[in-house]
Amino acid sequence: MAAEKHISDAGKAADGGNDYHVPVLLKECLDGLAIRPDGIYVDCTFGGGGHSRAILQQLGPAGKLVAFDQDADAKRNLPDDKRVLFVPHNFRHLQRFLRLHRIEKVDGVLADLGVSSHQFDEADRGFSIRFDADLDMRMDQRGELKASDILASYTESKLHKLFEQYGEVTNAKTLARTIVEQRGKVAMNTISQFKAAVQGVVKGNPNKYFAQVFQALRIEVNDELGALKEMLQQLPQVLQPGGRAVIITFHSLEDRLVKNFFKNGTFEQEEEHPFENRKTVSELKVITKKPVLPSNAEMKRNPRARSAKLRIAER
Repeated sequence: MAAEKHISDAGKAADGGNDYHVPVLLKECLDGLAIRPDGIYVDCTFGGGGHSRAILQQLGPAGKLVAFDQDADAKRNLPDDKRVLFVPHNFRHLQRFLRLHRIEKVDGVLADLGVSSHQFDEADRGFSIRFDADLDMRMDQRGELKASDILASYTESKLHKLFEQYGEVTNAKTLARTIVEQRGKVAMNTISQFKAAVQGVVKGNPNKYFAQVFQALRIEVNDELGALKEMLQQLPQVLQPGGRAVIITFHSLEDRLVKNFFKNGTFEQEEEHPFENRKTVSELKVITKKPVLPSNAEMKRNPRARSAKLRIAER
């Protein structure tokens, strides 16, 4: 699992200073979508709009692009294009908002599940270990749960599981116990306060360690895996026959969910049974038997791409 989905703070400078977000695996995404000029396409994670702009270049006047993004900042990047419909909500509500806009079926769905450089660069959002700010981490500022709420209220066992599963933190149990012990003595509302409170149990490189811890908190705050599951389950209903789903993941938990759902129509690994056929049938056809990975040239040009995996399926 990558320490942060798109880019570690240590590698941020190599990303190109002012870009809101550099689209990862751009050509591979466009090829995977097999875009029809008159088709309807969904970008579930609009962000800086890099993937969306490339899709629009291949759409004709009759084509349409539906762009989802729960982060209010993303709206600033919208192109002045009447073919674009912006939905300021999480992609877990994919089918609901398509129907609200009288769209029953689409020809392709794209989701780039990484966090944008912009979100890491905005100090007051609390995503990055490079700044001191409130421990927020909400992608949707309308949400109620903040990272500081998790530190203040979760039980030791729940914190242990969170850091172990979502961050692969080596001493997750010790960290959880330390947080519970310390929160009654010191404040842990800001990044610097939290770092100071747990400094004594940090293992290895502090930047890498806190990046893994922050990843776990961010996934929990935004219910990222729950949202991904809900979106994937809607794909068979919203895609036209022959329509494509193109998903870019940045850590093993996401990739496993996408892989299993594309292949089996479930989120669990199918197990062979010697006496009975329990295999579920997916409504999607896997196009990529193995994930598409970025080239060495792209990783050198854009370090955030290094942990990206692209999977494609067809309705």
